[in-house]
Amino acid sequence: MHSPFSKWLAKLGPGFITGSSDDDPSGIATYTQVGAQFGFGMLWTTFLNLPLMICIQEMVGRIGMVTGQGLTAVLRKNYPKPILWCVVILVFAANTVNIGADLGAMADSTRLLVPAIPFPVLLIAFTILILSLEIFITYKTYANILKWFAFSLFSYLITALIVTTDWVDVFRHAVIPTFQFNNAFITGIVALLGTTISPYLFIWQADEEIEEEISQGRNTVAKRRGAAVEEIKSMRRDTYLGMTFSQIITFSIIVTAAGTFFRHGLNDIQTTAQAAQALEPLAGRFAAEIFALGIIGTGLLAVPVLSASASYALSEALGWRGGLYKKLRQAHGFYGAITLATLVGLLINFSGLNPIKALYWTAVLNGVITPPLVLIILLVANNKKIMGKWRNGKISNIFGLATLLATSAAVIMLFVL
Repeated sequence: MHSPFSKWLAKLGPGFITGSSDDDPSGIATYTQVGAQFGFGMLWTTFLNLPLMICIQEMVGRIGMVTGQGLTAVLRKNYPKPILWCVVILVFAANTVNIGADLGAMADSTRLLVPAIPFPVLLIAFTILILSLEIFITYKTYANILKWFAFSLFSYLITALIVTTDWVDVFRHAVIPTFQFNNAFITGIVALLGTTISPYLFIWQADEEIEEEISQGRNTVAKRRGAAVEEIKSMRRDTYLGMTFSQIITFSIIVTAAGTFFRHGLNDIQTTAQAAQALEPLAGRFAAEIFALGIIGTGLLAVPVLSASASYALSEALGWRGGLYKKLRQAHGFYGAITLATLVGLLINFSGLNPIKALYWTAVLNGVITPPLVLIILLVANNKKIMGKWRNGKISNIFGLATLLATSAAVIMLFVL
């Protein structure tokens, strides 16, 4: 018998999965690092990022529902090839690096629990596990299981409540922006934007809205094209919930890191063991176990999202048959691209990169490539020929332009300062 909570969990759609996968190991490392380095000084970004990420994810979800196609399939049909391949190359490259960083963090975190197992063995084991699950079982089944792992992140919320004594100071920093004109601070801003308004999520949510419709029997583009008012409303509710969940966790991790590391002068997190110490006020000697569970759980959720979104982008650009609803024998190219992205990510870990640093700089990379992708999404969402009556309204364009300006300004300052 299923509990009411598990029934509710099963109903959560692409928006919640997107928001949960946004708090991947790269996100956890980034929020921990900026909290340790700047204390509460970047909390205001969570209130800035929430409406921006809702706006962009709602746009791509709407594009998928209205066109019945993924974002890159829409670009292939309606825009010049240079625009299409700009998106494909940026997303595939960034996702591959992100996959590598997440796999490395999962293996490194597991060694907190079983230090006797060598890092390469764990790395290869996670790679095989994820590829096997993604290729041989439906992602819907897989995601329903992994949603439970996402809730391990609430340990940061509880820890934040334990370690914080001055909530007036917390909320002052949350609502009154503070800014430092130096490279370290700007890099942190770009990393936060990149791991929050993440390019791979743009591709993912558009295609997952399609996967949802295919599961309902709408298995051709013609049957999927167009969207009812109630369908759009449901997608928006799911997106609001997923993005809000994501930013609650972001806020909690920054507060936790500020209340533990920053308060005690530890401003540069170098290892997973150090990162795990943030949870000691809640978990005591079990901090490493809870931290490892969070990293492993979010990694198991995020790596398939990363590899699948890379494959969606490439497969749609080349006109290959694809989709997680298809079996391996029906979509060799699609699953081949998933395997390629994952294996290249695996190999990145043998370059000697520090897993924690790799996570942080992956977020910076995502932040750098976000502005051109946001611009392209705005162009598509405002195209009357493509979107019809569901093209952007005034509010969507205001927040969409704000996202474009904020991400562009941060990247420009990163290279100037």
